[in-house]
Amino acid sequence: MDEEASLHSAGLKVTLPRLKVLEVFRSSKTRHLSADDVFRNLMQQDGDIGMATIYRVLSQLEQAGLIERSAFSEDRAVYELNEGSHHDHLVCINCGRVDEFTDTTIEARQQAVANQHGYVLTDHRLALYGLCPKCGAGKAKGR
Repeated sequence: MDEEASLHSAGLKVTLPRLKVLEVFRSSKTRHLSADDVFRNLMQQDGDIGMATIYRVLSQLEQAGLIERSAFSEDRAVYELNEGSHHDHLVCINCGRVDEFTDTTIEARQQAVANQHGYVLTDHRLALYGLCPKCGAGKAKGR
């Protein structure tokens, strides 16, 4: 779906800043982007959007359900396109790298735990923290 159609289907007016921010996400090789990442990317293109506008647009896109926000650390939030499929995250505590994964066994276990406690799951998020392959090279595994 193109950016204009995405904005229309979310009930948002099509504006140049919204189009540009969505395009950054769609064209990025990195799936999880911070506001600073979006700003740097846009500065390379034309440099006419300020940080306040980027934060405002990210908030609007999040509220409209087009992107999802995750705060894997206290000082940095990252955003990703909401493509409708559930996944969990692995987060490097050294460099901030974020990788996605899905695991049917983990999903089933989470559902079983919710059922055991009488919960009806409506949503859930799982983030595992550790060292990515680059940062963990030479470190003891499993610790």
